[in-house]
Amino acid sequence: MHKGANRDPSVTLPAADTPRNTLPEAHGCCGATVKFDGASPAYRRVLALVIGINVVAFIAVGGGALVQGSAALGANALDFLADSATYAISLWAIGRSVQVRSGAALLKGASLCVLALAILGFAIWRAVTGAPIEGTVITGLGLFGFAANALAALLLIRFRNGDANVRSVWLCTRNDLVHSLAVAGAGALVLVTGSRWPDLLAGVILAGLFLQSAVSIVRQSRAELGAA
Repeated sequence: MHKGANRDPSVTLPAADTPRNTLPEAHGCCGATVKFDGASPAYRRVLALVIGINVVAFIAVGGGALVQGSAALGANALDFLADSATYAISLWAIGRSVQVRSGAALLKGASLCVLALAILGFAIWRAVTGAPIEGTVITGLGLFGFAANALAALLLIRFRNGDANVRSVWLCTRNDLVHSLAVAGAGALVLVTGSRWPDLLAGVILAGLFLQSAVSIVRQSRAELGAA
């Protein structure tokens, strides 16, 4: 007799006959949540495109920061550079072990701490030695940075939940939207007041935001390493 013939309709098919759940957050054994680790062609393509956006933005904003000597633009440019490097690490870590992915996220958290200290040091140096700067250029490049980050965020929003490696990319991009608006706002205040202090204050605030993001990423990475 052919197997499967006269099968009792009341018998439930075994789990092996059911398709696997490929959603970003599937449920593993015993109801445990399996977080999306970025191992999909769509996410890889999006992340590669976001890296390209950050490289272009770093060149544009970094050039303006050098010409103007702006702490806010310098912070934004270094942020774009750090994002390009750390997103490349994220792309490399996809599909590897939990330890490797969490370690990559820890590296990103550490780099954000270094970046925050560098920005803070530059802002202090500018406060002591800096000359007045051009607010129009800062505002324009701040808005350019916002547009670049908005495009990156739109590409990444459907991948905003996942493990520490995936989530750190989204958190950095989301925070960068705030950073760019702060830079544009600082430029507007410099233009209105004729003072460099709004630019310096924006640099200090951005340094604090970078530190906050770094702490969040490091905490999740350590939790995932401990669970592994």
